[in-house]
Order: sequence, then structure tokens, then C-alpha cells
Amino acid sequence: MNANTMKRLEYDKIKEKLEEYAISYIGKSHVRIMEPSDDKKRVERMLNEADEARIVLDHGASVPIPSMEGLEPVMQLIGTGYVLSENELTLVARLIESTVQLMRFMEKREPVAPTVSGYAKSLHELKGLRSEIERCIRHGRVDDHASKELAKIRSKITIAEERVKKKLESAMNKYRSYLQESVVSMRNGRYVLAVKKEHRKLVAGTVLDESASGQTVFMQLHDIAGQQLELAELRAEEAIEEGKVLGMLTGLVEESKHELSVNMETLGYYDFLFAKAKLAKTYDGRKVALNTEGRMAIKSGRHPLLGGKSVPLDFRIGGAYRTLIITGPNTGGKTVSLKTIGLLTLMAQSGLLVPVGEGSRLAVYTHVAADIGDGQSIEQSLSTFSSHIRNVIEILKTAGPSTLVLLDELATGTDPGEGVGLSIAVLEELHRRGTTVVATTHYNEIKNFAERTPGFQNARMEFDTETLQPLYKLRIGEAGQSYAFFIAQKLGMPEAIVERSREIAAGAGAAAAADRGGESERLSNGADAERASQDGDWPESWEDDGEAAEADAGSADAAKAEPAEAAAEENESADRPLQKGDCVWIQSLGRTGIVSELPDARGNVIVLVQKQQVKINVKRISLYIESSKLYPGDDYDMDIVFESKDVRKKRKLMSRKHVEGLMIEKPYEK
Repeated sequence: MNANTMKRLEYDKIKEKLEEYAISYIGKSHVRIMEPSDDKKRVERMLNEADEARIVLDHGASVPIPSMEGLEPVMQLIGTGYVLSENELTLVARLIESTVQLMRFMEKREPVAPTVSGYAKSLHELKGLRSEIERCIRHGRVDDHASKELAKIRSKITIAEERVKKKLESAMNKYRSYLQESVVSMRNGRYVLAVKKEHRKLVAGTVLDESASGQTVFMQLHDIAGQQLELAELRAEEAIEEGKVLGMLTGLVEESKHELSVNMETLGYYDFLFAKAKLAKTYDGRKVALNTEGRMAIKSGRHPLLGGKSVPLDFRIGGAYRTLIITGPNTGGKTVSLKTIGLLTLMAQSGLLVPVGEGSRLAVYTHVAADIGDGQSIEQSLSTFSSHIRNVIEILKTAGPSTLVLLDELATGTDPGEGVGLSIAVLEELHRRGTTVVATTHYNEIKNFAERTPGFQNARMEFDTETLQPLYKLRIGEAGQSYAFFIAQKLGMPEAIVERSREIAAGAGAAAAADRGGESERLSNGADAERASQDGDWPESWEDDGEAAEADAGSADAAKAEPAEAAAEENESADRPLQKGDCVWIQSLGRTGIVSELPDARGNVIVLVQKQQVKINVKRISLYIESSKLYPGDDYDMDIVFESKDVRKKRKLMSRKHVEGLMIEKPYEK
């Protein structure tokens, strides 16, 4: 996955939050190297593990995972000839103890978490090593009974120290008036008395040290010099014997290095798993079904970094359409929707439970690419448009059937006409490659393109025109608008200016449509057919959506026949009467249309041209493509082509029952 894309989608922030829940340095290292996987089976296994880990936490259990603090350097030193200290050996013993605790804990959780519990069976108890360390090391020092020789030496040290202390007490009474304080101190491992400097010659001893002020000298008495020398020799013997014990224990640890490494890696992975579960509990994450066909159905999805503030997102793509164009006002939630879709995908492919409702499903992609935000860099002197283009160029290098592309604010940063043209060309190329695309835009030309092109679908972010507040809800199947006129009017813009703005915008749109007429005209029957299946309900069968998409694609391909081929067919069918659904060429308009009503007594035909019913004489049109070449089967429902989704809904409702006030208005015929 592209590092810039993951950063744009705030995947790094998810990793930061996840790392906060990891206890051990190994668990944290697992988080740092975590990346999305494109292996569906591996992703499913990771999700299953995280789900089982959450089930364990839901049972109210506190998982006994150690922090393993200080063990990293210990493991690196084993086998290098270094003799472990008492504290380091104690850490090893605590690790073994924690391992045994976790083994017992997971054994009891096997019924609810069979996969996760199974990992504990790879752990090693190492009873002998733990027992020997605990026998030899107590309270952070080598115990007296770690060896017989050590016990003898320490017994002699105790006797020697008693002798020295008695002589020191006697000396303190003898020289009390010469002492700075009646306290026995240690200097260089020897017992000394604090003597006033001016009286140092009156005390029989040797000066070993002096205070910072120079008023006190620390003197070793001649009377105990011999006993102190004997005591020093005994302590040297003690250190040698302690070293032998520590060396023996270090050897035992080295023999068990492999088992200890396995235990630490397993404990670290458990820490990583339960960190995932703890994070999931903060946003109520769950496991989702996966597929590799680019089909997503998100129910009540929430951005995990927004917490309770986020409005649930309902989203679907795949099957009948693989490109979704989202429109709506600024701050309406378009970009958040893009980020939510992308981040949930990356999280799921990383084995993280995601905040979605029951029945949701996500696709596994080889690549996820995003162009979100202007990415402007002052250092590189890149303009907003240049940054967008560079991002798109990088996306096109890898985009394919197993790629999810997220594009924010198409056609911005440059001339709208050129930007729209470039955006549509990019969308067409991505669609040709079979890429799954979700894009946002404000431009009507792109919305209109999506509306009439098979494999594309519009969506909008809902907006309350009364309160001028975005509702942050995505509605698929309808194109939205930027609501600039509503907002201006509500904020007090003079009505005359608002109305003039509407006229200018409408005129500009009509002129642009006329300029594009003979150049980029596409038949809308296939797109209408696919929109018929998107009536707001969740698809019961993705396979049905796929068949619809294939049918639409067939219609669109037929509609794109070369003019020469179409002319040949027209000559062959010159005597054939027009039929409903035929594609005809209108000479006066220089464009095609679809026959919606057959000629009347005067030879006038009703033709659908860009969603408008036009009455025109049969002499002014010619057959372009037969209906049989455009639609799958003789029993194809032509109402899908000629009637809007609302009309079809009303007609269906009328066929079932009487609804007071329900009516269907026939459009005005020009």
C-alpha cells in the first residue's frame, strides 16, 4: 500500500491509538510494522483472531500479559559470554511465571476463543529454570544457600564484622571528644571514624578521606586494620562464589534461550491481539465479511477517530456500478465519507475490527489510492492543481481491477471546462480498467456524465435547506448540488441577484451541453436501467447486481457503434417501421434520441433526448440503431428507459392499492 495514501486516510493515527493499548515492547513493535494485507485468507484469519480476543475481553477478564520491560537487552546478551546479574535473572524468572499464568488463563477460554487459545499451547513452562533461579536469587541478591561454599564464606564474614564493630564501639568511647559525630562510616570498603581535623594526630589511625569543607577527616584505626584486611579478603571470596552461582544460572538460561524466545514472541503477539480488541471496544468494532470482487456494503459505518460525533454512513458499491460520484455542499461530509470508506478498508485488511453495523461487507484490494486534500507544498512550489495531477498520475500507474481509488474534489484548481474534461477522461480510464472509484465533485457536468454512463452512479450528501445545515448522510442514486443559491438567499443576498445568478448558471450549462452535443453524447438507457435497481434498499443478491451491470454494459457497447456500421444497418433496415426503443438520428439537432412513442396519424414521433420528450416528424429522423441491438431480450421493460425512478415507484404502488392524492404527471411535450 502507498505510504502517502495511508497518511491521507489517517491510518497512522489508528496505529498510534493501537500502540497505546499495547503493553510490551514486542506488542508495540507488531503495531509499528502492521500494514494492510491483500491476502483474503490471511485477512480473514486476522479478523477472526481479533474477534475472539474481543470475546475474551467481553467476558470481563483481565488478561495476564507482562510488560517484559528490561528483557530486550537481556535476550540480546544471552550467548555472548556475559554473566547475567541478579536483577536480570529475576526478570527471566518473572517472565516464566507470567507465561505459566497466561497458559492457565487461555486454557480456560478455549470454548469461546479456540484459535487464540491454541497459541498458548506453544508456550514452554520451564519449571526447572524458574525453580533454580528462585532458589538461588532472593530479594535481588544471591541467597546464602545458593551453594555450600557461599554459605561458609558468609558465616565467616558475619563473625569478622562483629569483631570489627565491637572494636569500633570501644574506639568511639575512647575518642568521643575528638569525633565530629559518633557515627561509623565506610570509605573504600573500610570502616572509618569522622575525626575533627585539628585532633587527627591524637587518634591512632590513617586518614583515608576528607570532607568537602576540610573540617573533618575520615580515619581507619590501627587497632582494626588487620581485621579489616581479613574482612576484605572474605568479601573477595564471596564475590567469586557469587559469580560462580550467577554463571551457573546464566548457563541454564542460555540452554533455554530458544524456549524463552518462543515465549516472548507468543506473549508479544497476544499483547498485539488484545490491543486490537481493546481498541475495537472503544468504537464498537466488529468482524466483517470479505470478498475480492470489489463489492462493499457498509451499514452504519463510522469514522473511528470521530467517536460519537460521527453520523453513521450507509454505502455500497460494486455489482451494477463500480464508480460512485458524490456531490453536495461544502462541509457536508463528502471528504469524511471518502476517508471513512478508505480507512475502514485499510483497517479491515490489517485485521482490525471496524465500526460498522451487522451485515456489512468489505472488499480486499491489492492497492488503495487516494487524492484527498490539495497536498500543496510550499517547499516544492506545487500548485493545488499540480499536486492533484501528480497524485492522479501516480494512481494511474498502479490502478487495476483490484484497486480502490478515492478522489476528492474533481476538476478543482484549474479552468472548470478543462478540469471537467480531464476528470471525465480519468474516470473513463479507471472504469475501463475495472477500478473501484469513489469521487467527490461540485460540477454538474461530471454529475450528468455519471447519470448517463453505464457503470457509474451518483450520490449526494443530504442538506437541510431551511436551517442551512448539512445532515452528513449519504444518499445513493441521486445527484446533489452545492446549494450556493439557497445559502446566499438565506443569508440575505438580494433576490434579484440570486435569480440573475440562476439564469446565468442555467445559460452556461445549456451552452456547454450544446458544445458537447455531437462529441460526447451517450445513450442513457443502460444507466437508467442500472439506477432502477438502486431504489434505496440493500441488494439481496450481489449476483443479481452483477447481471444487471453486464446487461447495462451490453447496451452501452451497442450504443457506441461506429457511425459507418450504424449507417450500414440503417440501409439494410430502411423499410423497417420505427419501433419503441429505437435509437434515431435527429438531423436538425445533430444528435441521437430514443423513440418513446410511435408515430401518430400525422407522423409525429415522441423522442427522448437527454431526458426531455421532443415531438418531431418522422421525416426529420432516421434509424440509427435498432432497439433489438440495444436491449437484452424481447421482453425488456422499456419503462426503465423512459420513466423516472419516482414514476416507476408510483406506478408500482398504484398497481397494488389506491393511494389518495397519488398521481403521475406526464411531462410536457415540446
